[in-house]
This record gives sequence, C-alpha cells and structure tokens, in this order.
Amino acid sequence: MTVSITTEFIKLQDLLKFANLVATGGEAKERIQSGEVTVNGEVCTMRGKKIRPGDDVCFAGEHHTVQYAG
Repeated sequence: MTVSITTEFIKLQDLLKFANLVATGGEAKERIQSGEVTVNGEVCTMRGKKIRPGDDVCFAGEHHTVQYAG
C-alpha cells in the first residue's frame, strides 16, 4: 500500500492514524512502543520518528510505502 503525503515528512504515529491502521493516537503510541512497527526493516519505538517519502513502514504484516503527492 502506498501512502501519499503533501509535507516533507509525517511522524510515525500520525502515519498510522492517517492510513487508518489504528483508531486513536493512544493506540498508535501503544503499538509503536511495544515494538509492533518497523521502519525500513528495523523495529522503531519512537512514535515521533520522521517518515519521509521512500520509507517503508510495516505494521500488522502489511508494508506501507510513503510517497510525496505534490
């Protein structure tokens, strides 16, 4: 799945909400901090991690690639 953004980056927790992968920011925080999310193949526990176009985020077995929509 591809996620299009119009900004330079999106924070990891915001990406999970934006892509409708979690229902709330609180759920995003819990999922990230429990090690359920990888960024470019590595577990990431920083919910404020800047995700930029070209980055690959994997959550619940699905890969989500970020691209610039502009």
